[in-house]
Amino acid sequence: MYKNLAAALAAALLSLPATSQPPALKIAWVHVAPLAQAGWVRQHEEGRKAVQAALGDRVETRSVENVPEGPDAERVIRDLAQQGYGLVFTPSFGYMEPTLKVARDFPHVKFESVTGYKTAPNVATANARYYEGRYLAGVAAGRMTRTHVAGYVAGFPIPEVVQGINAFTLGMRSVDPAAQVHVIWLNTWFDPPREREAAMTLFNQKADVVAFHSASTAVMAAAQERGKLAVAYHSDMRFVAPDAQLLAVTHHWGDYYTRRASQVLDGSWKPGRFWGGVREGMVKVGHFGPKVPAAVREEVLARQRDIGAGRLNPFAGPIQDNRGRTVVAAGQALSDEQILGMDFLVAGVQGTLGR
Repeated sequence: MYKNLAAALAAALLSLPATSQPPALKIAWVHVAPLAQAGWVRQHEEGRKAVQAALGDRVETRSVENVPEGPDAERVIRDLAQQGYGLVFTPSFGYMEPTLKVARDFPHVKFESVTGYKTAPNVATANARYYEGRYLAGVAAGRMTRTHVAGYVAGFPIPEVVQGINAFTLGMRSVDPAAQVHVIWLNTWFDPPREREAAMTLFNQKADVVAFHSASTAVMAAAQERGKLAVAYHSDMRFVAPDAQLLAVTHHWGDYYTRRASQVLDGSWKPGRFWGGVREGMVKVGHFGPKVPAAVREEVLARQRDIGAGRLNPFAGPIQDNRGRTVVAAGQALSDEQILGMDFLVAGVQGTLGR
């Protein structure tokens, strides 16, 4: 009897429908430049890999690289939404408007405009306080320069880039009050030949250290070729410039991306704005080159700890712009809103916005 009952129960259990795992959340990233060994796209790709490693078969991730800002971006973002991607990250400033446009047509898809500033019911924005790393790089540049001239190869004259130029200059002049920073605008994020040409021009203008806000390693390679120093951006670039790298300002997206994907999975995702920096582990300096003395490394890392602890604010006054106007009084500091809308260049910067 018991054997028959056991057999009956086993048969009944086998006849029940198998419990199915919920479908994986499909997550996509859209990139403005090709995926390389280092740089902006590489750091976001590392973030994608961190999400996949942390969440396993609960997610399915992919990236689309080398998508120009503008109509092509809208087409790619729309195609991803149509393919059933439930979370789409668009990490480039020029993707902001295309992201918003597609989001209106796909209200159930979550979008994250990385470096954008406009939100919507299904669009969040996120960015890092890159300027904190720039200030620290400026301190190192100020200690290492012999000509008191640095160069800066800049993408577009948007606030994010302007913040970096100003913070770098303020950091440099905090240890070398005579320092000057020459700026060349590219009006593109990725054009290795022009990035290299700009760096060479700056070296010809007596710059012996350069920083850049663009997507390739061309500036680093130019510094290695000319026997100068350069600040790596986004990633460690010593593989390109083993002798020329001063330090690297690196950006880390894995924790943020994993947290946001987890929130979509558990239903707690909400639109909003996120801005993290040294304190949150999104911005770090390190990977010092062989020419940097231990004392300079220690000074820079000590200031990094001060920023993380809230003891040092790169945009605390007094600050003057490069036309002699006081923009931050002594005892004051710029608010986040003022930093996000920055439209001036500080004293010591040679150049104007957009030129």
